[in-house]
Formats: sequence, structure tokens, C-alpha cells
Amino acid sequence: MCGNSMSAPLPAIVPAARKATAAVIFLHGLGDTGHGWAEAFAGIRIPHVKYICPHAPTMPVSLNMRMSMPSWFDIYGLSPDANEDETGIKRASENIKALIDQEVKNGIPSHRILLGGFSQGGALSLYTALTTQQKLAGVVALSCWLPLRNSFPQASANSANKDMHVLQCHGDADPLVPFIFGCQTAEKMKSLINPANITFKSYRGLPHSACPEEMVDVKRFIEKQLPPISNE
Repeated sequence: MCGNSMSAPLPAIVPAARKATAAVIFLHGLGDTGHGWAEAFAGIRIPHVKYICPHAPTMPVSLNMRMSMPSWFDIYGLSPDANEDETGIKRASENIKALIDQEVKNGIPSHRILLGGFSQGGALSLYTALTTQQKLAGVVALSCWLPLRNSFPQASANSANKDMHVLQCHGDADPLVPFIFGCQTAEKMKSLINPANITFKSYRGLPHSACPEEMVDVKRFIEKQLPPISNE
């Protein structure tokens, strides 16, 4: 799939209720699959939007004593100075760009595609949007961070998304990806794209997970960035 030798099952998809004129590609977190997020999006679906929730390939993860689990790339640690799997992050990002290209071939232009993800998936969605030449509708980044942050702004020099809209959400009681990482990521993002287009929302008492209030905010953001087109 997507030129990746590590085969992963086909994505979980929530089809549009009518003709799909827009798509959301949403990437799950470490050790998860796309199924739970497909169910979550089915609960907030918008009729003209198709939701694609791919599954990460299974690989040994250093953070978890090299146990094999679904992971977009290897993670060595969650501290700000931890080494990062640069090769794996870039490879994963190329696979997501290929998935976007596939939707463009299916008839949905890239500027009608919104990229998003939770935790490791959110990190990959931010990195991909900042480094692709595909113009996207925006990014939904939940409980996450910006990978390879020291490679920016150079890494995003040719990005087509300097004016994209970003909704970043983070629980202030997150024990895994600390809330301060989310705040620092939002500040870093403001130096890379139009700061007026970045919305950072915090959720009181929320640990490393999503909540109904957050999903309502996500739905509103999708409705705003992917409105129906007039001839629907």
C-alpha cells in the first residue's frame, strides 16, 4: 500500500452520505487502529465528506521495549530532547502524501482534503502538511507535537500550506504528551504559517484522549474548512 513494503490493512472508511466532494484523512495514535476513529467520525459526519482512517503498519517500538505494535514511525522517548526516527518519520510522511494523491485521483482536489490525527498520528499530520507541496484544506492536530521541529523552517520552505488553518487541541491533564508540549508546538507553528489561522484549544482535566466537547470543536472546524460546494 502506498509503495510501503510493510503492508498494512486497507483504511477504515466512513463514506459520504451523498457524493463526496471533500475528505478527511485522520491518523490514529501509537498502538491503535483506524477503526475507533472511523466510529468517532461516523458520529459527527457531514454529508458531503468522506472520512479515511488508515491503519499504521506494525513495527517494534523502542519506547515500549521494542514490542511490536501499530506505529507510524519509531519513538525513542517523549521528552523534548529525545532522539527522533527521522528516516521513519519521512517515510511515513511520504506514504500519507501518496494517500492524498490517491484521493486526488479519485476526484477530490487536495485543497478539499483535511489532514488530522491523534498523538503520534497528529504529529505525522502536522509534519506532512508542513512539508508537502499538496495544498490542503487544513489540519486537525489532537494531543500531539511537531516532529523534527529543529528541521524547520527550512523543511517547510517549499510548503504549499503557509496559509492553512490548523485546529490544535490538547487536554491540560495529559500525562503522556504533556500539555506544555502542545503549547510549545502551537507557538512553533505560529512561526511557520500564518499565526492568525492557528486555533489552540485546551480541555480542563482531559488526559491523553479525546472528549465529546473536543469532537464538537473538530466537527465545527471541518464544517468551516470543508463547506459544501454550491452545485451539491
